[in-house]
Amino acid sequence: MAGNAGQAPNSITAMDKQELRKQIRAAKKAVPFCEKLQRSESIMQRVEELDCFQQAGTVLLYWSMEDEVQTHDFVNRWYEKKRLLLPCVDGDDLRLRQYTGPECLKAGEQFGIGEPTGPEFTELEQVELIIVPGVAFDRKGNRMGRGRGFYDRLLKSTPKAFKVGVGFDFQLLDTIPTEPFDVPMDVVISEFECVNV
Repeated sequence: MAGNAGQAPNSITAMDKQELRKQIRAAKKAVPFCEKLQRSESIMQRVEELDCFQQAGTVLLYWSMEDEVQTHDFVNRWYEKKRLLLPCVDGDDLRLRQYTGPECLKAGEQFGIGEPTGPEFTELEQVELIIVPGVAFDRKGNRMGRGRGFYDRLLKSTPKAFKVGVGFDFQLLDTIPTEPFDVPMDVVISEFECVNV
């Protein structure tokens, strides 16, 4: 991974990102799901301890896929205490809806991820904190997603929100390939580190 990570931004090719995604995907597959759950609990506990989380009334998270930092327990623990929003895939964009309990979820059309069924939340300026998944992060706050740009577009529409990237320790690198449209995180958290940018 270090070979690709050390290249200058102007020399980055799609192959660099593709290779890094492939390596991270292999690392994720090597971790049993029960261990992912344990690691996720440590990561999300660190999120709970952040002042920005404790003070935020409106938080945007995600309903985790099997290979991501797991958020299901976290969402269910907090949705009655804070206004929790989850993204819903709509074509090439993410729309936000409030999570009001497990019964409000249905499988999304594109990826089968649980998505709330309530009305769309459009007051994006009210989002105070965003907890963001990623394929890889670096210690400068850069994030690399799966390549569809969903979060890049969403994060640009919520510029005032504090952004917390969450990933397993092998997803946090010294440097990752970046491009001008990438939106950096304010904090990146793994099970072993909390990197303030």
